[in-house]
Amino acid sequence: MWELIRANKRNSIFLMMLMAAVLLLLGFLIGAAFSGGNANGGFIGLMIASGIWFILTLISFSSGDQILLAASRAQPVTHDVHPQLFNIVEEMKIAAALPKMPKIYIINDPAPNAFATGRSPETASVAVTAGLLARLNRDELQGVVAHEISHIVHRDILFVTLAGIMLGSIVLLSQVFLRSMFYSSLGGSRRRYSSGGKGGGEAQIVILVITIIAAILAPIMANLLYFALSRRREYLADAGAARLTRYPEGLASALEKIAGDPAPQLDSANKVTAPMYIVNPFKKRGQMKLSDLTSTHPPISERVRILRNMTHGASYKDYSNAYSSVTHSKAALVPASAMTKEQVAIREAQQKATKQERKENQMRQIGDIMRKVNQFAFIPCSCGLTMKVPPNFKRNTVTCPRCHKNHEIPVNK
Repeated sequence: MWELIRANKRNSIFLMMLMAAVLLLLGFLIGAAFSGGNANGGFIGLMIASGIWFILTLISFSSGDQILLAASRAQPVTHDVHPQLFNIVEEMKIAAALPKMPKIYIINDPAPNAFATGRSPETASVAVTAGLLARLNRDELQGVVAHEISHIVHRDILFVTLAGIMLGSIVLLSQVFLRSMFYSSLGGSRRRYSSGGKGGGEAQIVILVITIIAAILAPIMANLLYFALSRRREYLADAGAARLTRYPEGLASALEKIAGDPAPQLDSANKVTAPMYIVNPFKKRGQMKLSDLTSTHPPISERVRILRNMTHGASYKDYSNAYSSVTHSKAALVPASAMTKEQVAIREAQQKATKQERKENQMRQIGDIMRKVNQFAFIPCSCGLTMKVPPNFKRNTVTCPRCHKNHEIPVNK
């Protein structure tokens, strides 16, 4: 495990250094272009680019996880809202030897999905949608939670956040420069590029053209590096989930359900938070078989085939062998130092509800979860009926419509 984490960190640092080189080079070129080709202006631009990245990184370290949770409209919940979810997170926390129980959030949305965030395993959070809780059985939910716990164990949540901040800095610099060039050309302000002595104007124009090309290509290159970072981590998190649960079919079945679900795409997702979800929230139904180089997630159909090819065991080595068999890739996904001789036997499936039972309970479950998240009071009556009272209910008592017995409404409803 620790060998995998160290290798994961090395790969992440290497990719982030490449992104940092792109950021600093872009800052230098923009500074040089605005100063008419002066090298001092280039160094000023480099310092400004570094400053932007440093400020955004500080914000990310101090409150980045809370910003992402707020942007996703995730609400913290207690054990009473969904006991099974809390039990599964606790099981996976123990299996992964995390130092602290992750905080649990629910997103009030019918689209099934989940993500993890936080600066470290001590400050991690797991967020799932109400739709995910309503549609998955226990084995499937355990597979999804184990995938997110694996992201926490592998330190993905920190590196992906920092890489996202660096990508945002590159995009911001590029957009500011290109927009300034656009408005400058509209205003006819080109005189500063035609001064500087004989031959100076031509040199400045060359630098300007190079900078414009760099401003267009830099975000594309940074995106490709970010995608490479994210896609590899999804495979490794799948491998970690199979190892923690000892049941690869649970995650495979969950991925199929999430990808094929007819619910609309996640309303609260955006381009910043999308890479953190277990499945791309912007993918439309029917696209899960497409292998898109511009996606932060590997094709779901491929992920499912890899998991279902793990017929001999659930270790990292078993996943690596299945990965090579399905993708025909010669490059090793899991470092050789991390593929120990441990034997992780695949367990039997837990008892599942029938298809008819799931269909009958699905809408009721998702409705109850959303009501609990929105602070409804659930008042059980002795006749067997449970009344669901909204938080804006004006009276202090409610009458059971079945047996007509009056019940007091809790003050902290």
